Amino acid sequence: MIPLRDLLWVAWYAAAAAAVVAVLGLVLLHLLRSRSVAVQLAVVGVATVLATVSGIVVITLLMYLDEHDRAVALAVVIAAGTVAMGVSALLGRRLVAANRVLVEAVRADPYRPPSVPLPKELALLARELDAAYDRLAAAHEREQALEASRRELVAWVSHDLRTPLAGMRAMAEALEDGVVSDAETVRRYHGRIRQEIDRLAGMVDDLFELSRIHAGTLRLYRQRVGLDDLVAEAVAGTEPLARAKGVRLRGEAGPALPLEVDAGELGRALRNLVVNAVRHTPSDGTVEVVGGVEDGMACVTVSDACGGIPEDDLPRVFDVAFRGETARTPGGGGAGLGLAIARGIVEAHGGRIGVANAGPGCRFTIRLPPAG
Repeated sequence: MIPLRDLLWVAWYAAAAAAVVAVLGLVLLHLLRSRSVAVQLAVVGVATVLATVSGIVVITLLMYLDEHDRAVALAVVIAAGTVAMGVSALLGRRLVAANRVLVEAVRADPYRPPSVPLPKELALLARELDAAYDRLAAAHEREQALEASRRELVAWVSHDLRTPLAGMRAMAEALEDGVVSDAETVRRYHGRIRQEIDRLAGMVDDLFELSRIHAGTLRLYRQRVGLDDLVAEAVAGTEPLARAKGVRLRGEAGPALPLEVDAGELGRALRNLVVNAVRHTPSDGTVEVVGGVEDGMACVTVSDACGGIPEDDLPRVFDVAFRGETARTPGGGGAGLGLAIARGIVEAHGGRIGVANAGPGCRFTIRLPPAG
């Protein structure tokens, strides 16, 4: 029986010889780190065989084996190492082939995950690439839709700006040239010019607000306010418009629910919804603004009697410059930015806004998290 001390010495020398070979293999792997996986696996196989051979050689020298026994041991090790190197090479070729399949799938347009079986890591990468391509496609669609809406907005706003400007120019020239001189007509022209100026100023304000929302520069100055106060202010601010059109405007809210919001911005979003409802509700119709709590969220609904929105138009209601009609009539309800601004403000508060047909018209719903 070999003494323990001798076994420890043999193990020490064999480990030292294998460590030297391993260090050389690691250095070679570092130098070849940008090469193919197959090459690196071949280096690993060769380093493994050489480490084993070096250990056998050291052991045979320390144990003073004869030439025959030493040759047998080395032959066995070399044969086993050759097989191991062959397996490493085969594995490397399979990895390279699987990687080539994945690369070809990535280069294809559109990308489709490879149908052939892949190693687990490459299969996971293929799935992640598939998800990434889906996100890129969705982002590209959103970008195209946004660009289309911007072009549409520029075209529509240009029309809405030219129409009142042309009217004001005609009235200003008539006043300047003395074409109209009676006091009643002059007063009417002045009043009309003032109305158009107010309308243009409102459009410019809406464009500025929308640009801040899209640029992410909308700053919210949050304070604790009650949901009932917001509903009451929105109803009071739009009551004159409803009365002038003959629309009944009702507002109510349950027990005071505190919110941490920018009262000015959120009030503007709610007024935009109410004004939109009043404008699209016929005379003798009713617009209701109701505040309450639903599923732990503050909820405000604005219901009108507009007759409903076509199902195909519902997803586009909050798009920039969408009015639900192709005709552009002067003196209408602005440039179609009110609902887009309302959505931007609500989402900036961490809330959600939606619309659905209900009863004689449609119902807009704002959901906001309550104050913590």
